[in-house]
Amino acid sequence: MREVFSGQPQTADDPDLARARGGDDAAFTRLVRPLRGELHAHCYRMLGSCHDADDALQDALLRAWRGLARFEGRSSLRSWLYTVTTRTCLDIIEARGRRALPVDLGPSSERAVTGDVPRTDIAWLGPYPDADLPEGPASRYEQREAVELAFVAALHHLPGNQRAALLLFEVLGFSVAEIAETMNTSAASVNSALARARRVVAERVPSVTQQRTLRRIGDARVREIVADYSAALERGDADALVALLTEDVTWSMPPMTHWYRGIEAVTDFAVRLPLTSCGSWRHLSVSANGQPGVASYLWNEEGRAHLGWSIDVLTLREDRIAEITSFVGSGHFTRFRLPASLP
Repeated sequence: MREVFSGQPQTADDPDLARARGGDDAAFTRLVRPLRGELHAHCYRMLGSCHDADDALQDALLRAWRGLARFEGRSSLRSWLYTVTTRTCLDIIEARGRRALPVDLGPSSERAVTGDVPRTDIAWLGPYPDADLPEGPASRYEQREAVELAFVAALHHLPGNQRAALLLFEVLGFSVAEIAETMNTSAASVNSALARARRVVAERVPSVTQQRTLRRIGDARVREIVADYSAALERGDADALVALLTEDVTWSMPPMTHWYRGIEAVTDFAVRLPLTSCGSWRHLSVSANGQPGVASYLWNEEGRAHLGWSIDVLTLREDRIAEITSFVGSGHFTRFRLPASLP
């Protein structure tokens, strides 16, 4: 087992473990508290939604509490909890299916589409606040790399078993034998699932991660890009916005299905809608999925305030914006611990 799972296994004479087995829920809470953050991030990678991750983790910890007598201390408590949590997520995937982004559903639109309405019949991928990410080592992917939008979106093109195998091996450092035990399958099946998963992910995830790009650009330049993006939208300045974008930029807005690719289509959308027709904007800087972004607030005349509209996650290439993913919905703001409105 790799570094992220290094350390001594939990032993049967551990005081809190003994108390928890005796029905002490406070002792169980103390045991799992240091692991909640990383377990929640694992649930998000598996399920693509903070809300689903909340439900999955709650269910998994309840299963663990009820089944604590089966934990014999031969492996670490962390490893055992990941097994319980992964199986819980697989049950949810079987019942609910995968999540998507607009780019997964159809071709891009060449011109701005007015009157686009949310699709509530689609399970959409959601953003993940970086404040929820745990601190600590990982195997091949850093914690932030493992929640980058491109990686999480690619995971949701995999069946549940391949998704779980890839995450357990590449991100969390499980051995093939441990994954086989976790998933009640053979080592050969795990190796086959890993091979297929790696091919799909390699086709969909850029070779240069956002973390490498951000380190190369530097914090000061990243802050400047975010500030310039916000200012361009607030001023309605199309030229300033276009100057920030790559030629092949994409802009999508889940839960809207229409999306745009290329500077011409994105400019047409921006000029006809957010820059001129939507009204007054205000922005706050955020960090989501290990990437820079902004919380966008749109003026509401009735409320006489700027109300939370979307979390815009920016994907950078060199020092330009290559993708804008605007997760529309005021519900995201609570998760990001942001105010619902700005005066």
